[in-house]
Amino acid sequence: MATRPHALLLKFPGTNADEETARALREVGFSTRTVPITRVTKDDITDCQLGVLSGGFSYGDYVMAARFAQLEIERRLGDALHAFRDGGGFLLGICNGFQILMRLGILPAGSLVDNVSERFVCKWVPLRREVSDSPFLQSLPEGFELPIAHAEGRLVTKDESDASRYLDEGLAALRYEQDVNGSYEQIAGLQDSQRRVLGLMPHPERFIYRDQHYDRDWEQAEHGWGYYLFDSIYKTITA
Repeated sequence: MATRPHALLLKFPGTNADEETARALREVGFSTRTVPITRVTKDDITDCQLGVLSGGFSYGDYVMAARFAQLEIERRLGDALHAFRDGGGFLLGICNGFQILMRLGILPAGSLVDNVSERFVCKWVPLRREVSDSPFLQSLPEGFELPIAHAEGRLVTKDESDASRYLDEGLAALRYEQDVNGSYEQIAGLQDSQRRVLGLMPHPERFIYRDQHYDRDWEQAEHGWGYYLFDSIYKTITA
C-alpha cells in the first residue's frame, strides 16, 4: 500500500482553524500532524510534503496581523520554509496563514492590511480562478464560492501596477468577483513564481461538505468547493 502524503500544520497562540483544516486534509487522503510553533523543529518541516499555515489570529493580531508569527518562525526555523519550498515541498497559507507567508517574503511582495470598511467581514463570496497552473486549484472550476472571515485582508502592493503585473504573470491565482475589501485588482490569493506556494484569504476548510453551504439544496458538485482545493494538491503530490 502506498504511503499517504503527510501534511504538517504549524499552530500559533490564536490559531483557530487548524482542526478544520487537518480534517479537510485527512478527508482527501493526507496524514496530518499539528505542531505548536514552540515545539517545531526543522526535521518536522523536512518530514512532510505539504506545510500548512491555518487561519485564525496568531498572537491575537497584536501590533499587526502575523507580525509575531513571522518573528517566531524566523527565530525558530530560520529560512527552513524557503528551503522546503526550494527543495520541492508545497506550502499553503489560509487567511492568517496567507498573512504570515506574505510577511516571510515567500509570496510576491505586498501587504494584507485593514479592509477599506475598517470592519471585520464574514460572508460567502464568489471567486474566479485566474490560473491553470496552480497545483492547489486544478480541480476547481473557473467560478466558485467560499466564505471569508477577516479584518486585515486587503491586498495592497507598493505600486498598484504591481498588482496588475501579478495578474499578467500568473501570480494572482484567485480574484474576488466583486470588491469585498478593497484589494488591488480584487486579488483574493497569490501563488509564488515556482507554483509551489498558495496563499488565500477565503477559507476552503469551511466548505468541504455540501451541507456546509448556506443553501441546503446546493448540488453543484459532489463535495463542497473547498474539498477540491485540498484534493488538487493531494493529486499533485501523489501523481
